[in-house]
Amino acid sequence: MEYADGPSVHSVVHIEAAVPRVWELVTDIRLPARFSPELRRVAWLDGANGPVVGARFEGFNHHRMLGEWRTVSHVIEADEPRVFAWAVTDADGRYGEVTLDPARSMATWRYEVEAEGSGTRLRQAVRLGPGRSGITAAIESRPDREQEMIAFRLKELRAGMETTLQGIKTLAEEGGRSG
Repeated sequence: MEYADGPSVHSVVHIEAAVPRVWELVTDIRLPARFSPELRRVAWLDGANGPVVGARFEGFNHHRMLGEWRTVSHVIEADEPRVFAWAVTDADGRYGEVTLDPARSMATWRYEVEAEGSGTRLRQAVRLGPGRSGITAAIESRPDREQEMIAFRLKELRAGMETTLQGIKTLAEEGGRSG
């Protein structure tokens, strides 16, 4: 797999809570920072306070190998209560040219929510690129190791997703059975 192919990874969890409760949690942009190994804090921008297409939010991240950085994400899909997706842009030009164009995002994240049995199936996915990011900088320094680096990054992202999904599951099941 090459970066130009838009490598992706996803994780799925079954939650014994109603769809509206799970939707409420996945659209709380601050919630993943409680569980994610990279995302530290998140805030809506431009007076936005909810998941509507075009809304923007900033995220502050930390990675042991990349240090700290800020992103600006653009909500690109908000189909309540089924899909919430956003494109992450390099608003500060950390990895190259400053961009706020979702079409040139560093990554696109997506939650899919659907009823399943007595609860809800929650899927989280990420697709890398097409814009520059920390992984593109690493690949440029060692192009002969591109596939290895992408596999490593996808493994990291999957682990973070699994931690986040388990956190959402715990919160939803503690207070979401009636939803």
